[in-house]
Amino acid sequence: MSSTSTPLGYVGLGLMGGPMAQRLLAAGFPLHVWNRSRDKLAPLVDAGAQSATSPRAVAEASEIVFTCLTDTDAVEAVVFGADGIAEAGSAGKVLVDFSSMRPDMAKEFAARLRAQTGMGWIDAPVSGGVPGATNGTLTVMAGGEAADFERVREVVAHLAGRFTLMGANGTGQSTKLINQMIVGTGLALMAECCQFAEDAGIDPAKLPEALAGGRADSPVLQQFLPRMAARDRDVQGRVAIMVKDLNTVMDTARQLGTSLPLTGLAAEIHKLLVKHGLSDADNAATIDLYAPPKT
Repeated sequence: MSSTSTPLGYVGLGLMGGPMAQRLLAAGFPLHVWNRSRDKLAPLVDAGAQSATSPRAVAEASEIVFTCLTDTDAVEAVVFGADGIAEAGSAGKVLVDFSSMRPDMAKEFAARLRAQTGMGWIDAPVSGGVPGATNGTLTVMAGGEAADFERVREVVAHLAGRFTLMGANGTGQSTKLINQMIVGTGLALMAECCQFAEDAGIDPAKLPEALAGGRADSPVLQQFLPRMAARDRDVQGRVAIMVKDLNTVMDTARQLGTSLPLTGLAAEIHKLLVKHGLSDADNAATIDLYAPPKT
């Protein structure tokens, strides 16, 4: 169990990590922060966080360390690299990794950190985008030991509407991949539905209300179809991240011998977005494959 006097650390203050760290500060936790791009530290420091000189310094000052990083390589560098978190790890401390990465590597990293330092590891990828990070309504899928999960549960409650332990290390990441299969294929389908509606003379912005409560209803429909209809350019989640996650799904499926034809098609559609220069665009930009942006 944790209280708001528990010293926390946060490494990775990007699109998701920044607002999540702000919520921890607003809840009253002492917070040490580090980010590779130092300019992203300023809003947190202005709000009361302590700027650290390295991930190691964050871990030295913290009982629970949160990371939210781009990919597997970034996680390994921050945790096990020079001046990394592992250099200050010890029994009783827990690392909660909000990054999305390969399940097998999450399992390997957790075992490596515990063997080297005694520090626990919860793989805890998130879903909900920037609005969820800002409002504290994220869905967090966890893998790790039950004792470590209980150690961090009350803190993560300030960030998430749902925080579920799925099993041993790696299962949180596998659950996130399933989440991305649903969302990634859904985004491709919403773009087709949006274009079909426009071609049929229907205002696609009316579809979420018309279909609400029926079997076609879903958060992807409610959140993304209106944004596609409006050609909303506000970045709440980047195409590049979806491509990375869907590639991880397909790589993992090959290891497992699982056939995923629909997810494979969604992965290729998202790769086309990258080819069209939309790597840093929001996921709602999937509609741009079907029609040019509205002016």
